[in-house]
Amino acid sequence: MLELINVRKTFNPGTVNEKKALQGLDIKLNEGDFVTVIGGNGAGKSTMLNAVAGVWPVDEGRIILDGQDITALPEYKRAALIGRVFQDPMMGTAPNMWMEENLALALRRGSRRGLRWGISKAEREMFVEKLRTLELGLEDRMTAKVGLLSGGQRQALTLLMASLKKPKLLLLDEHTAALDPATAAKVLEISDQIVRENNLTTLMITHNMSDAIKHGNRLIMMNEGRIIFDVSGEEKKNLTKAQLMELFAHHSGTSLESDQVLLSK
Repeated sequence: MLELINVRKTFNPGTVNEKKALQGLDIKLNEGDFVTVIGGNGAGKSTMLNAVAGVWPVDEGRIILDGQDITALPEYKRAALIGRVFQDPMMGTAPNMWMEENLALALRRGSRRGLRWGISKAEREMFVEKLRTLELGLEDRMTAKVGLLSGGQRQALTLLMASLKKPKLLLLDEHTAALDPATAAKVLEISDQIVRENNLTTLMITHNMSDAIKHGNRLIMMNEGRIIFDVSGEEKKNLTKAQLMELFAHHSGTSLESDQVLLSK
């Protein structure tokens, strides 16, 4: 479903601030893969997601999504193919609009807009049913402004919006990092539910090693713009946090303590 081939990205090339963010990155995701991505600050995790989403052009390499070369495709044209949830609960929604209006915008992403009535009765009923599956009581607050929701409620809504049209790829960019542990666990539970029910190919960045092990069917570790470890299946399920720390130290040549990477112990 997704393939990155020798992708390279350097910021501020030729200056004292030069940063080689991606250095020949190669990765292939099969349809339905749920891949968790871990690594220290500056490892290239968010740069990889931004490259896939089209936030900025890559210097070299190719990005293939569902057999289509999207390397040169602008970000707005990728919107119909890719869903994304950001770390900041305030992003990805229109805070001064009602929940049902936000959902209607998500439903129309990538489609031509006409002058017909904004939200049909059938659409409103569908939104209520979708919100009910989240078990957060949001189905009774369809006309509440999104800006009045809690961070967890907003992330759950954004997850629903990102998956409403069943994108080819779902990007979760540390989408629980700003939440308290209990709320983060609920949002991750909803994430699992949405990914499973829609069979979505998913890339999830996290700084939490326990979450990286628990969720998804595959885990990749990044360092200095490269993938240094890739594990899936039973081998991934049987990993421990201590083993992950040892693996990082082994493959990167740097201990976690001295490198001060933000991975939960």
